[in-house]
Amino acid sequence: MGEVTMLEAIREALFEEFERDPAVVALGEDIGVFGGAFKATEGLLAKFGPERVIDTPISETAIVGAACGMSYLGLRPVVEMQFIDFIACCFNQVTNFAAKSHYRWGAPVPMVIRGPSGGGVHGGPFHSANPEMYFVHTPGLKVVYPSTAYDAKGLLKSAIRDNNPVLFFEHKFLYRRIKEELPDAEYTVPIGKAAVRREGRDLTILSYAAAAHTSLEAAQVLAKEGTEVEVIDLRTLLPLDRETIIESVKKTNKVLVVHEDTRTGGIAGEIAAVLCEDAFGYLDGPVARVTALDTPVPYAPPLEQRFLPSVEKVAAAARELAKY
Repeated sequence: MGEVTMLEAIREALFEEFERDPAVVALGEDIGVFGGAFKATEGLLAKFGPERVIDTPISETAIVGAACGMSYLGLRPVVEMQFIDFIACCFNQVTNFAAKSHYRWGAPVPMVIRGPSGGGVHGGPFHSANPEMYFVHTPGLKVVYPSTAYDAKGLLKSAIRDNNPVLFFEHKFLYRRIKEELPDAEYTVPIGKAAVRREGRDLTILSYAAAAHTSLEAAQVLAKEGTEVEVIDLRTLLPLDRETIIESVKKTNKVLVVHEDTRTGGIAGEIAAVLCEDAFGYLDGPVARVTALDTPVPYAPPLEQRFLPSVEKVAAAARELAKY
């Protein structure tokens, strides 16, 4: 098999899980005949039919509510948000029904809500969001945000098989830019386990999604200057892989968290608290962070560039941290 894009890897995961388990169904706006806004579901309708690939009205609340009901009846629905920003419309269904059903009355909700997220494509404030932290704060959910084609396929398969509701964020900037060769044999990637993308000794960068690639590029710049950075891709935000994070900090003693989500209330703050509680004695400097600005995502390309983390910003923050 040749190299595939992240988008193609997601489509492969859907086809394989539809083949494997007849309980898997898909719901969303334009996912059937049109094949999805980004073509992630292209071909599903033709192969599996309208009873399993369901074009819905433009009502995210109705889509997620219907998916909750389907899950109660033994199906495993995969919901597509045309853009993840619109998950705000069904916040109540996600946080008060899907997330709490198992706790309240023992009813598992094996549902996946997936959709294109993130900026860098000049989509403006209503098509570029990273709303993951609203849901990281919600017990009962799992929150996944991959950065590679391999992980996107393996994690989506794990999410579909999970008996808990999983929010699966797909960074649209990476959809067609990231390519790699995938195994011919079936595989999954475990939810809740981070990946060490680059070994290092001088400091640790923790990141995920598109910002993980920015961090790796910054690490290459810093390596030419004699600073060896360890880069960890979180992959899953809830549950957070504390063990991998702390083991890296024990080795490097310095931590920089990089994410595209806005600064206030981002995962960097939670990680900083975890490290202060569980690894304070290993820190030789403050937990630093490079994030997006605390504004809506700008539409104008120069403003969006200013808004987002960049290789230059990450490298500059790492240089300052390395001085401690």
